[in-house]
Amino acid sequence: MRCKKRGDVIAKILICDDEPGLRSVIKRYAAFNGHETVEAGDGLEAVEACKRESFDIIIMDVMMPELDGFSAVRKIRTTSNVPVIMLSARGEEYDKVLGFEVGVDDYVVKPFSSKEIMLRIGAILKRTGKSAVDEEGHLVFAKEGFKADITAYKVFVSGEQVKLAPKMYDLLFFLIRNKNIAIPRDKILTEVWGFDYCGDDRTLDTHMKLLRKAMGPYANFITTLRGLGYRFEG
Repeated sequence: MRCKKRGDVIAKILICDDEPGLRSVIKRYAAFNGHETVEAGDGLEAVEACKRESFDIIIMDVMMPELDGFSAVRKIRTTSNVPVIMLSARGEEYDKVLGFEVGVDDYVVKPFSSKEIMLRIGAILKRTGKSAVDEEGHLVFAKEGFKADITAYKVFVSGEQVKLAPKMYDLLFFLIRNKNIAIPRDKILTEVWGFDYCGDDRTLDTHMKLLRKAMGPYANFITTLRGLGYRFEG
């Protein structure tokens, strides 16, 4: 039995709003455009989510119970520079100025169209170079001279394509999809080798060693976390 793999994901988005209906609409359109989403009902939930996971974009409402959007962004900015799109029912200049001062990247006034949100998400992804889709519609991760075409199962090092064993592709792409997150060894074995994997966990060490060798000068993108697992620096 093999574990179910997640499909190609363009970006991982945190949607924070106290209106479940609005979150649902944004989530539906985001999924249609190839994004993965996580929901939060208030600022505190958003802050906690950012402690647990890494996101490519946050969509944050201003007026929420427990902790408002501005305060949540301030807390998130102490540990992360993830792009933030702020949502507000008010369009006063003061709110926009305050939003940009606390580190918001874009500002959208309610009511808005889902198409507008998707366009703004696309513009930010293009600007930041996060999890981009190329002209052929392939999900591609590129950093310095390293490129992984996840859709086509191709890896390039300094412009030259390198061949990997099937399981090494699975391992590399799993790490990339969870970039900047500390992943325990057990989780890697479960997700890459399958739920019923009962083999020696040295299998992971062997594959990781071979993968790093294949990545050449970019092997340092994979960080070993002693006593825990690994992290891909994206």
